[in-house]
Amino acid sequence: MTAFAAVVDTLFADPNIGREAIYTSDGGAPVLVRIVSRQADAITDFGDARLWSETNRLDLRVAEVAHPLPGDRLEIDGDAFLIQGEPVRDRERLVWTVDLRPA
Repeated sequence: MTAFAAVVDTLFADPNIGREAIYTSDGGAPVLVRIVSRQADAITDFGDARLWSETNRLDLRVAEVAHPLPGDRLEIDGDAFLIQGEPVRDRERLVWTVDLRPA
């Protein structure tokens, strides 16, 4: 295990940063995973206007979810979400960042 992988595992395991969620791929069985929420605001330029919007983004460990796809489901604290758009992996190939929308 690399030093980066050890740090990622520590961050996801921290109860102040990571949380549990249930991940279900399309047609697959539910799996308990750890997530790190990134619910940051996004500012998008559209012509001369700047649009502000809330986002619902989170990180998943590649070790737990090998290949998330749009339409896969995450249940977090009883709320259901679907992955929208293509997930993006970090440079070290340890973490997926996914955008969510309510199911």
